[in-house]
Amino acid sequence: MRQLADKFWTFRGDFRVAKVINVGTHMSLVRRQNGNFLLLDSYDLDESERKALLELTDGGKAIEAIINVHPFHTLHCRAMHELLPHARLIGTSRHQQELPGLPWETGVIEDPASQEQFSDDLEFSVPDGVNFVTSDDHVHFASVLVRHRESGIVHVDDTLNVFAAPGFLGKLLPQSKLKFHPTLAKALQKRAGAADDYASWARSLAERWAGSPIVCAAHSSVRKLPGNGWQDEVLEALASVEKTLSEHRSAHG
Repeated sequence: MRQLADKFWTFRGDFRVAKVINVGTHMSLVRRQNGNFLLLDSYDLDESERKALLELTDGGKAIEAIINVHPFHTLHCRAMHELLPHARLIGTSRHQQELPGLPWETGVIEDPASQEQFSDDLEFSVPDGVNFVTSDDHVHFASVLVRHRESGIVHVDDTLNVFAAPGFLGKLLPQSKLKFHPTLAKALQKRAGAADDYASWARSLAERWAGSPIVCAAHSSVRKLPGNGWQDEVLEALASVEKTLSEHRSAHG
């Protein structure tokens, strides 16, 4: 549990592919203006981090809701609900389909109406031009991006990545700038205009969230940005996928 701002904490955890390669996972905690807390995503904490979380949040009673923002990040939802059974459990439509035994709220977080409940403290963004969930379970591109208004910190799963070397090498080698997830080509909707809609969304996001000082990215790292780093790096990431977007335009118009 690491505090990144006055009202923002991050948890970094392990997630192993084939029980060997640790690609990592994460969860964020924010304190609302009303004094309560929100968890962004779910992670089955170890004993020390569980203790730290509960001590900070009055035994967990001050945690108002658990908001799961990536449709394919479902592994730890049950564990967090069992730790905090009183907290409102909010997810995407896929969370509800994959884990029907949990007490999900009816509204899903990809919908503006659900997001509006937390708009005093959080901003949300869902990529345009891509399928939020595809028929290919390996395409994890889309998610609901979240920005904490007070600190400006961005919490993002998969849509944007920060590539960093694993283990101790991560302390020696520089991490990458922000990059879009490599499955963009498979996530783009197969229709005319989808590539342009995606590019327009990315440019708008770069501008609207300009000045964001930190990005907490799943499976990778926490990236501290220079003054105009968010806008510059999102636009550079967009430029780096222009070939993918051009090929989509050629195929679909």
